Amino acid sequence: MHGNTAEDGLQQQPVGHGYDRATAASAPAGHWCLAWQSGGARAPCSVLVDRRAFLAALLLLLGLLAASFAYLTMGSSALAPRAVLPALVGRGDLMAVFLVQELRLPRLLAACLTGAAFGVAGCLMQTLARNRLATPGIIGIDNGATAFAVASVIGLGVSLAPPAMALVGATTAAALTFGLAAGGGTRGYRFIVAGIGVGAVFGAITQLLLAKVHIDTANAAYPWTVGSLNARPAGAVTLLAVGLPLGLGTALWLTRALSLMRFSDAVAAGLGLRVSQRRWQVLAVSVLLTGLAVSVAGPVGLVGLIGPEIARSLSSPRGVPVMASALAGALVMVLADLAGRVLLSPIEIPVGIVTAVVGGPWLLWILLRPASRNLA
Repeated sequence: MHGNTAEDGLQQQPVGHGYDRATAASAPAGHWCLAWQSGGARAPCSVLVDRRAFLAALLLLLGLLAASFAYLTMGSSALAPRAVLPALVGRGDLMAVFLVQELRLPRLLAACLTGAAFGVAGCLMQTLARNRLATPGIIGIDNGATAFAVASVIGLGVSLAPPAMALVGATTAAALTFGLAAGGGTRGYRFIVAGIGVGAVFGAITQLLLAKVHIDTANAAYPWTVGSLNARPAGAVTLLAVGLPLGLGTALWLTRALSLMRFSDAVAAGLGLRVSQRRWQVLAVSVLLTGLAVSVAGPVGLVGLIGPEIARSLSSPRGVPVMASALAGALVMVLADLAGRVLLSPIEIPVGIVTAVVGGPWLLWILLRPASRNLA
């Protein structure tokens, strides 16, 4: 490299179509540099890829594919692994086709979508607050979305109402938490304590609503109180399938801002970040994803804690693992729902209970380990 910086190397190395090995040699340590010539552009286009983050995402993707295949084969009626792939395309035994296409595949897709949404929302909130306890479930956003979704089921009884009401509830809970933490912003434990209080109030409202209605109506609203993929509103799943790519794409676009948000506001502003504007954008994406996920599966909040923790432990500490958090959240959700279906089959354990059993000790571990290893 003759003493040149990585940026100088990008300008001096010849770049052709696709990957350029000479340019890659000038990439910073721990990165790959992918460079290409686009159209009639004079200067080459290039992008730096963090090796560890890429490998972590690849590992989580492979794990998710393996878990998804196990999800389709296992259940009260087990399928032979060789029968799953033909059933996906409508071939083979009619019972296998029915089990895969009508029962398990839609539920698997819902698990992947909701897990990814909870994982990304948790990663965003943790980065925003610089605290690994600041997940949507712990700071009350999940409970706010749940209370409004339950109110819509009790009062309206239509499948398209819970998604919209869940978004309103998530927004209301976030606004209340910010208001009660006035002066402390999103940093420190004041924000966490305010969120816990808001979540407790909305949780009590949910229980009060269920106590005042007929038992059949309460049973219809029950999945939104514990977290379950057994009763998935088709309209809510469709909205989440549209909203998740938008939210994930926005979060990836905000990756550089998220990296700077881990510093103090003064440092981030000095590096050119519009702190207030980016903070509201991050919060809006987190609320959107949480509301849509709750409208499908209910408050499975600890996925937003476990998923980002897994992603952070596998990924590079240099960046914010948004994509890895989405994949890890989806993996946790699929495995939790699979465990709920098969452990006591034919009795089904709601996925929210499974994640609570796993996430509770994880939360205690975060609280009890040395403070130097926390974001707070």
